Amino acid sequence: MTAGGTHVTVLLDEAVQSLAIKADGIYLDATFGRGGHSRRILAELNEKGRLVALDRDPQAIAAGAVLADGRFQLVHRAFGEIAEAAQEAGLQKVDGILFDVGVSSPQIDDGERGFSFRQDAPLDMRMDTTQGETAAEWLARAEIRDITEVIRNYGEERFAFQIAKKVVAARLEQPIVTTGQFAAIVRATVRTREPGQDPATRSFQALRIHINQELRQLEVALPQALELLAPGGRLVVISFHSLEDRIVKNFLRQQSVADDLPKGLPLRADQLPKPKLRLVGKMIKPSAAEVAANPRARSAVMRVAEKM
Repeated sequence: MTAGGTHVTVLLDEAVQSLAIKADGIYLDATFGRGGHSRRILAELNEKGRLVALDRDPQAIAAGAVLADGRFQLVHRAFGEIAEAAQEAGLQKVDGILFDVGVSSPQIDDGERGFSFRQDAPLDMRMDTTQGETAAEWLARAEIRDITEVIRNYGEERFAFQIAKKVVAARLEQPIVTTGQFAAIVRATVRTREPGQDPATRSFQALRIHINQELRQLEVALPQALELLAPGGRLVVISFHSLEDRIVKNFLRQQSVADDLPKGLPLRADQLPKPKLRLVGKMIKPSAAEVAANPRARSAVMRVAEKM
């Protein structure tokens, strides 16, 4: 997150404390961003400790190049590929994994990335600009049904169908290739909106989530993270959207209870299946002071669990 033009890491102290770092431990930062969490983790490690970080954004990888530390390795991969990244780094088990999911402030604030409707720029929205389909390319080919589903499901936008129809009609006249064009279509379609919220907010969010497959990335990453954790290792996840937090909450709950078995099986207590995770505390939100200093932190939710 950013405040006053300076990159600010959300829940920095709380996240690193929740990892319960061992000085000689091995850790994974699944979302490097601009390295706020990684730098704090490295500060807690001794010369035997190790940290591997991932990011899918080439700009984040470039920013991390200045972090010259023999205990640290930065990998250009999405966090949905965390198992592959760990294998490439020679890691079998780790003592803690941190996810700080969602779009980063540098991505939003760089108008040329196409994440924001506040600047007219190419409608790109890819977190990894080296591969995949841009938002403009997807809008050029998607059917009304597909656009409706994306905007309704990921943006929780009640005017999704009307927006989809307007998009398809507008692209017959000229290609929709800029954030300004897409925002204008949405604003002309959405009839009411909460005070203080731009009518395009929900649709931009939905399109970004779809283009980057953000929810799917999280769904596939969490089971991989569980397998990578050593017994006693901590899993810490910070999310900024209710759809993300729901995925995290449901996964942690499911893994914190034992599998049900048919009644009457001749098993001793020590033979019964045990939970894979233990929930650690309640969800954590930024303090009022942090939100006042960095308003973009207001929607953050952090959940913590420990490998049994």
